[in-house]
Amino acid sequence: MVATSLFAVCGLAFLTVFLLLTFLAVVMHLITTSFPEGEDALEPAMVAAIASSVATLIPGARVVQIEEER
Repeated sequence: MVATSLFAVCGLAFLTVFLLLTFLAVVMHLITTSFPEGEDALEPAMVAAIASSVATLIPGARVVQIEEER
Protein backbone atom coordinates (compact mmCIF):
# COMPACT_ATOMS: atom_id res chain seq x y z
CA MET A 1 0.00 0.00 0.00
CA VAL A 2 1.29 3.44 -0.88
CA ALA A 3 1.43 5.90 1.98
CA THR A 4 0.17 9.33 0.97
CA SER A 5 1.23 12.32 2.98
CA LEU A 6 -1.22 14.77 4.41
CA PHE A 7 0.47 17.54 2.44
CA ALA A 8 -0.12 15.70 -0.85
CA VAL A 9 -3.78 15.04 -0.03
CA CYS A 10 -4.41 18.70 0.88
CA GLY A 11 -2.61 19.88 -2.25
CA LEU A 12 -4.65 17.57 -4.44
CA ALA A 13 -7.90 18.70 -2.80
CA PHE A 14 -6.93 22.36 -3.24
CA LEU A 15 -6.05 21.80 -6.89
CA THR A 16 -9.31 19.94 -7.52
CA VAL A 17 -11.43 22.71 -5.98
CA PHE A 18 -9.46 25.36 -7.86
CA LEU A 19 -10.02 23.58 -11.19
CA LEU A 20 -13.73 23.10 -10.46
CA LEU A 21 -14.19 26.79 -9.58
CA THR A 22 -12.26 27.82 -12.70
CA PHE A 23 -14.52 25.64 -14.85
CA LEU A 24 -17.65 27.12 -13.24
CA ALA A 25 -16.33 30.67 -13.75
CA VAL A 26 -15.77 29.96 -17.45
CA VAL A 27 -19.28 28.51 -17.79
CA MET A 28 -20.79 31.56 -16.02
CA HIS A 29 -18.82 33.88 -18.30
CA LEU A 30 -20.09 32.05 -21.40
CA ILE A 31 -23.68 32.18 -20.16
CA THR A 32 -23.56 35.89 -19.35
CA THR A 33 -22.00 36.69 -22.74
CA SER A 34 -24.53 34.53 -24.57
CA PHE A 35 -27.52 36.14 -22.85
CA PRO A 36 -26.76 39.83 -22.27
CA GLU A 37 -28.86 41.80 -19.85
CA GLY A 38 -31.76 43.54 -21.55
CA GLU A 39 -33.08 47.03 -20.98
CA ASP A 40 -34.42 47.50 -17.48
CA ALA A 41 -37.98 48.68 -17.74
CA LEU A 42 -39.85 49.79 -14.68
CA GLU A 43 -42.53 47.31 -13.81
CA PRO A 44 -45.98 48.71 -13.05
CA ALA A 45 -45.92 47.10 -9.59
CA MET A 46 -42.64 48.87 -8.80
CA VAL A 47 -44.02 52.23 -9.92
CA ALA A 48 -47.15 51.69 -7.82
CA ALA A 49 -45.06 50.76 -4.76
CA ILE A 50 -42.88 53.87 -5.11
CA ALA A 51 -45.91 56.13 -5.61
CA SER A 52 -47.66 54.56 -2.62
CA SER A 53 -44.59 55.01 -0.40
CA VAL A 54 -44.21 58.65 -1.40
CA ALA A 55 -47.91 59.32 -0.81
CA THR A 56 -47.67 57.70 2.64
CA LEU A 57 -44.56 59.64 3.68
CA ILE A 58 -45.51 62.98 2.11
CA PRO A 59 -49.28 63.43 1.83
CA GLY A 60 -50.29 65.32 -1.30
CA ALA A 61 -47.00 64.65 -3.09
CA ARG A 62 -46.99 63.25 -6.60
CA VAL A 63 -44.32 61.14 -8.31
CA VAL A 64 -43.34 62.81 -11.57
CA GLN A 65 -40.21 60.97 -12.67
CA ILE A 66 -38.40 57.83 -11.52
CA GLU A 67 -34.73 57.33 -12.46
CA GLU A 68 -32.43 54.49 -11.51
CA GLU A 69 -28.99 55.44 -10.24
CA ARG A 70 -26.13 53.23 -11.39
